[in-house]
Amino acid sequence: MARLAAAEHELIIDLGRGNPETGPPPHVIHALGQAARRTDVHGYSPFRGLPELRVALAERYRDIYGVSLAADREVAIVPGTKTAIVELCLALAEEGQTVVLPDPYYPDYPSGPALAGADISYAPLDPGNGWPPDFSEAPSDNVAAVYLNYPSNPAAVAAPDGAFEEAVAYARTTGAAIVHDFAYGDLVFDGREPRSFLATPGAKEVGVELYSMSKSYGMAGWRVGFVVGNAEIVERINLLNDHCRVGIFRPIQEACVAALTGPQDSVAERRETYERRRDRVFEVLEPLLGALTCEGTFYIWLKLPERVTFETLLTEHRVVVAPGEGFGPSGAGHARLSLAVSDETLELGLERLVAAFEAAP
Repeated sequence: MARLAAAEHELIIDLGRGNPETGPPPHVIHALGQAARRTDVHGYSPFRGLPELRVALAERYRDIYGVSLAADREVAIVPGTKTAIVELCLALAEEGQTVVLPDPYYPDYPSGPALAGADISYAPLDPGNGWPPDFSEAPSDNVAAVYLNYPSNPAAVAAPDGAFEEAVAYARTTGAAIVHDFAYGDLVFDGREPRSFLATPGAKEVGVELYSMSKSYGMAGWRVGFVVGNAEIVERINLLNDHCRVGIFRPIQEACVAALTGPQDSVAERRETYERRRDRVFEVLEPLLGALTCEGTFYIWLKLPERVTFETLLTEHRVVVAPGEGFGPSGAGHARLSLAVSDETLELGLERLVAAFEAAP
């Protein structure tokens, strides 16, 4: 569509992609370059990653999230958390077991159960009550794992009070493992503090958390993430990666150490930028759509007006949104807007959205 529009000298505004528009801070790129120039880094790195990187991540968890991790047993380094989303199903679920997903969910969550031969069920997120998972709708037997994601992609809400405690209780009742996707953990607004699932009493006994370098540090294409928490699950991921992968390029890992241990100004600046853009979207769209919710991430989840669809927005107004149908059964009639675009692109997109919504019945 973009190529066709360009041939006709039309501009399509893309508010659909969740791809950070700003890369890492300069000291991280410098660390990568310095490491890559050394002669001792071009062989295979340790399959389980650099010990100093595991320590750096454990120190961040201690200092920022109030969670104690044993760096040698409770931290696995993986080539991106998207990899771990799939691999955890292979490590946790048997064929015919059930994996419970939140609804709405990140669109790659069903991939793991599909590859593992597992069934999918849902814990619907309740928008009328702060978006906690409703475990009364989830099965009670033969459950291998439950996936959660706060701050939520796509719902853009922070973890509601009691949600993590309920997840731990459900895990103890069913024997399921909890997998908490913490990719947007540092991107919370309105003075909120990041909340790790692992800070919940009993959480490490029943589950793990996924931490990503992509969103906090703008390192989306670098493909480094972590599985942290329950030592048995961490070891399963390590063992799987021992056989499937041959480590991550050492200079990238050293740059991740620089990101985790160096100045953190860029994390705060990134969060403030997305919060400012969130406020701008609210200013423009709330008069047309009513109150919107966005407590974190770089997304806004909204219900489209009657007779407005992602197709009509694209074909009639040349603006792309992520269609809600891709985010689970409850997504129909919704759309996800991305704030991970330039201010200029956002303004152009808002102009077109306003035109579309004002023209709607």
